[in-house]
Amino acid sequence: MGGTKRMTVSQALVEFLAHQWTVDGDHRERTIPGVFGIFGHGNVAGIGQALKQFNHEQPELMPYYQARNEQAMVHQAVGYARMHRRLGTYASAASVGPGAANMLTGAALATANRLPALLLPSDTFATRVADPVLQQLEHPHDLGIQVTDAFRPVSRFFDRVQRPEQLFSIALAAMRVLTDPAETGAVTIALPEDVQAEALDVPLEFLQDREWRIRRPRPDRDAFAQAVQAIRAAKRPFLVAGGGVLYSDAERELRAFVEATGIPVGTSQAGGGVLNWDHPQNLGGVGATGTLAANRLAAEADVVIGIGTRYSDFTTASRTAFQNPDVTFVNINVAAFDAYKHGTQLPVIADAREALDELIAALPDLRVDGEYAERIAREKAEWDATVDAAFAPSGLALPGQPEIIGAVQQASDPQDVVVQAAGSLPGDLHKLWRVRDPLGYHVEYAFSCMGYEIAGGIGVKRGAVESGSERDVIVMVGDGSYLMLNTELVTAVAEGIKIIVVLIQNHGYASIGHLSETVGSERFGTKYRAYDPQARNFQGEDVLPVDLAMNARSYGLDVIEIEPTESAVDDLRAAMAQAKASDRSTVIHINSDPQIYAPDGAGWWDVPVAQVSTLDSTQSARVEYEEQAKLQKPLLG
Repeated sequence: MGGTKRMTVSQALVEFLAHQWTVDGDHRERTIPGVFGIFGHGNVAGIGQALKQFNHEQPELMPYYQARNEQAMVHQAVGYARMHRRLGTYASAASVGPGAANMLTGAALATANRLPALLLPSDTFATRVADPVLQQLEHPHDLGIQVTDAFRPVSRFFDRVQRPEQLFSIALAAMRVLTDPAETGAVTIALPEDVQAEALDVPLEFLQDREWRIRRPRPDRDAFAQAVQAIRAAKRPFLVAGGGVLYSDAERELRAFVEATGIPVGTSQAGGGVLNWDHPQNLGGVGATGTLAANRLAAEADVVIGIGTRYSDFTTASRTAFQNPDVTFVNINVAAFDAYKHGTQLPVIADAREALDELIAALPDLRVDGEYAERIAREKAEWDATVDAAFAPSGLALPGQPEIIGAVQQASDPQDVVVQAAGSLPGDLHKLWRVRDPLGYHVEYAFSCMGYEIAGGIGVKRGAVESGSERDVIVMVGDGSYLMLNTELVTAVAEGIKIIVVLIQNHGYASIGHLSETVGSERFGTKYRAYDPQARNFQGEDVLPVDLAMNARSYGLDVIEIEPTESAVDDLRAAMAQAKASDRSTVIHINSDPQIYAPDGAGWWDVPVAQVSTLDSTQSARVEYEEQAKLQKPLLG
């Protein structure tokens, strides 16, 4: 199509984004269905003006949504992206300086999780005509360095539009990375504030609908044949399923493969939901926060089939999970970077769904032997009984987190989504939460970012609504993470977005408190207590008079407070029922005992302990650490 249209850079970019479509087979959806924005000097006259103009002339073209924190905008985009299996995400626009810098954490989170998010941070004048401007950095050795340069190491793509004519190539390159299964993550286009408002003649072709088809590469013939041979020869195969299975929409193929072969499955945090919890081959989470069933069989596996996993230290229990001295790794991943991990000689670079289809065809007669099948069933039954016991109400006024999880689980519906990210909850949920839907488990654990939960949960709910689902989104959050970033609750109120927040108060950092004990630091600096000027610490028993329920109520939400009585868990179930019946967002506040732990799954996490210390607790912890470290495998790949 010939011809041009006179527009500013910002107007052209917004209209361009409105016409981008992701296509996966027969499915087609908008790649960027909306823009989050907080405006200030730098973008109020650029992206802000463009969004206002389109809102006036074509409100449906590119919807704009408010946020209360720039980091939270990106968290919402990530929550939406996972809910849409990486086929769609939101753009996030911020102003110069601190507004842009606030998005750095969100960018790192998106990239670490391999989830798409489009970031549009503003930059200072490209012309430097008013140099230095408010909120500009100045480096005498390099005047070109600005806040936006900090996005380079945390983005999968970064570029800066220093002249209007650069917009076309930069925008197209950004979309390519955003929609690439192997490369996606944070995609950052820095926009100098003067360039944002400059005009240029935009080719009409740039503004037309454009489709980005998701690549689904099939496995290389020779590499795949070697992998099939290794799997066929295995006596104790074990499959690690990661988020790549879900992003490929391959859970049906995975189920068909493991039902045909009897191979047991352990899931990473991102892989939660690939099989329903009660599927005979699903042994639950594997690794540092995994189940005893999964970790016992992982330790003995002679062939580990990793599908769509990046093998984080939690999944491998810091390289102690797979103890068979002759273990072989068959790594199936769309990203070569992940396929080659653990020094494997059997990488299969392929889409999870395509590879599973070919495995089913190549191994029609494969079946684990009867003894191994009985072992799988026995380990699963024993762990399921362990979880039942952990969920049983204790009658304590301050219930433990396992009881709280059990009550929330029992009050939820199969399609509901639990959202979490940081603290002790991810580990407990990985062991205990009984997932009943492929998208029902949303734990951000690649970055494990405190403060993600509420903003991410709103993004998840946006994603569900956009897909036509009425499922409830249940955000479980501790008081430490809640205090990090709770203000996006105002967004839920402003837009009438319904989420259920279960706020667990234990007056400190429960997870790091427990970790602090294991490394001999005796919970130092992990309690929320009044400062003791004589001891010069926060280790006393004077609990802070913080009322988080009142804080949530002040935002305009419904709040249900669970009193610390012997019926606290029953009251929590009733509160969940009330919240689910409501069409408004609800915060349920409950106090807990942070020293009641989930059942042990025999996983380990490598957190080095001081080699020398005058503290007896640290000396003892070092002895235990050295014993555990003996089980680590050498670093290969």
